[in-house]
Amino acid sequence: MRRPGSLESMAELEVQRAANRGAVARRLVTELRPHRDTLLVALGLVLVSALAQAIGPYLVSRAIDHDIGSGSAESLLRTMLLLFAVYLAGAVASRAQTWRVGTASQQVLSSMRTRLFEQLQALPLSYFDKRPIGDLMSRLLSDVDTLNQFFSQGLTQLLGAMLGLVGVLVAMLALNVRLALACFTLIPAMLLTTWFFAARARKAYRKTRQTVGSVTAELQEELVGVRQAQAFNRTDENIRRFRGRNAANRDANVAAVGITSAFSPAIDVLATLSTALVIGYGGHLVLQGQLTVGLLAAFLIYAQQFFRPVQLAASTYTLMQSALAGAERIYSILDEACEPADAPDALELGQAQGRITFEKVSFAYDTAHPVLQDVSFEVAPGQTVALVGRTGAGKTTVANLIPRFYDTTEGVVRLDGEDVKRVKRASLRRQMATVIQEPFLFSGTIAENIGYGRPGASREEIEQAARAVHAHEFIAALPKGYDSVLGEGGATLSQGQRQLLAFARAVIAEPRVLILDEATANIDTRTEALIQRALSTLLAGRTSVVIAHRLSTIRSADLILVIDAGRITERGTHEELMARNGLYAELYHRQFREPAAAAH
Repeated sequence: MRRPGSLESMAELEVQRAANRGAVARRLVTELRPHRDTLLVALGLVLVSALAQAIGPYLVSRAIDHDIGSGSAESLLRTMLLLFAVYLAGAVASRAQTWRVGTASQQVLSSMRTRLFEQLQALPLSYFDKRPIGDLMSRLLSDVDTLNQFFSQGLTQLLGAMLGLVGVLVAMLALNVRLALACFTLIPAMLLTTWFFAARARKAYRKTRQTVGSVTAELQEELVGVRQAQAFNRTDENIRRFRGRNAANRDANVAAVGITSAFSPAIDVLATLSTALVIGYGGHLVLQGQLTVGLLAAFLIYAQQFFRPVQLAASTYTLMQSALAGAERIYSILDEACEPADAPDALELGQAQGRITFEKVSFAYDTAHPVLQDVSFEVAPGQTVALVGRTGAGKTTVANLIPRFYDTTEGVVRLDGEDVKRVKRASLRRQMATVIQEPFLFSGTIAENIGYGRPGASREEIEQAARAVHAHEFIAALPKGYDSVLGEGGATLSQGQRQLLAFARAVIAEPRVLILDEATANIDTRTEALIQRALSTLLAGRTSVVIAHRLSTIRSADLILVIDAGRITERGTHEELMARNGLYAELYHRQFREPAAAAH
């Protein structure tokens, strides 16, 4: 058996990583396939630029050997004009191919961002349960930006340089094979140097992408929780923790820069050796009469051009490795399994009556820790069922199974007798609205936040929904009324006001099933009284699932289910459960500090 740290396992891991890098690089290439016509034109322009680089030094040798040697000023002028035209054509072609490749790459990146966003919208909630939002934001923004830098800066330069290198090699061989082969003796050293630094740079830049994701996740979490940090005097501790993650990111980047910064001087040394070799051996050939001075000058220029692509690779290598590391993280999202697709024969649910049935339902987020076990109950259309129990008993999980935010591990959840797994998700969720304990409000106007529940709703419908939950009064009192712009998360409103807007959003959706997940837990008594007045109207004719923290709010529920450790241990009305004097009565008395005898 191989130990995790053995040489064999490390070698296998490196082989696997190399295969992954190759797969990532191939996928990036396929991203450009829809733009092949543009890229073919760009490739033609690159060839023009490469030919200009190859022809230029030859014209220099002609000017020295033929024009200056013959003393012909007119011939020298013609050669210089031709040299100017060649370099001008190369510059124009280089500019045009940079623009074309840049345009294609921006289209690719725009498509990739859209696919990433669509993928994130399609992923199951379980995916987000396990990953910090800040890290996902880093992948969507920072990692895509690394690809942007590589495509817009590194790729175009690298393509031109590589094809230019081919042109230089051919020109050198055409002018003098012996001197060209002497220069080529440095190629193995160049390849070995590149491989040496490449292996270390890949590892270093993978770490930089991971640490920047950690920093972004920490920033997002601490900014959202800044009130809690100040309230609990945790700011110094948070600063210390952030400094640690930021330092890890800094050290990772310093290590990566240290590797790539050593690459360029190493190539410079090889370039210097190449120049010395051309001058030494080429000078010997000139003295032997086997090479002209003009050709020696041309070879000196070619020697510089020979290593220029490698020097350019040194500057773009940082971008390339960072881009590959970023692409790995991007593709890891794109490769995640989305919510299971609707069955081919899935039903399009029409107007639902609202009958909810749980038949021996069990559920586990992971197989080792079941959350629900053998849960069965039925709610008739228009009835209100309340879920009661200690924290972590499984109440919210029951509610999440109804709109298929999660699928059951065992058993069946039905709506109007139909297995929800056999119903199209969109048509299922169209029948429902959910209000949670901490409502999420967007950075838009109040009208837009209420209308989010039904796109295209008129202002009159929005105001009617607000009036139904008694939110119109406080909205009208704002300087801009329904056009008041909310800050992120509605921070300018009180908790009760935010919850009222969430209720209005649910009302305007006209759901047949209303799910209230401790929706009144954090509301002051006066606001709760407003909502209680509205609930009798809101719940009329709708099936309602209420997760209750304040037991006083569910006394009139048609059915109360007491959930303990994932099982329904008691069921009945308030009066029936109080008479039983079980867990529900215990929770009720504890909350209101009533003596048991006072219940009746």
